[in-house]
Amino acid sequence: MQFRGADQLIGALKKKATLNDVKEVVKLNGSELQRGMMRKASFTRGYQTGTTKRSIKLKFADGGFAVKVGPGTEYSPYLEHGTRFMAAQPFVGPAYHQQKQKFLKDMKRLME
Repeated sequence: MQFRGADQLIGALKKKATLNDVKEVVKLNGSELQRGMMRKASFTRGYQTGTTKRSIKLKFADGGFAVKVGPGTEYSPYLEHGTRFMAAQPFVGPAYHQQKQKFLKDMKRLME
């Protein structure tokens, strides 16, 4: 996710919230995104061992202002997008789009 107008965002946040509040929102939404991905990583078709679900990790970056969440298995893109022999069973995209709405709402609330 990328924001345009970061200078205006930082200016508004300095007036209305501390940067620690922003870090807390990023941390909370990152952990919720990880949980959402893990919940959606229950595959109904084919063989399931739970390896993909266990491989979903949360990593903080940029001093706590960014978070990276994703599966670590090399075959997870095949599960997400499918192949010509296998239908897609998306779990990253739906969790991301659901959490993105909550994250934007939380950031807007900080700016008010």
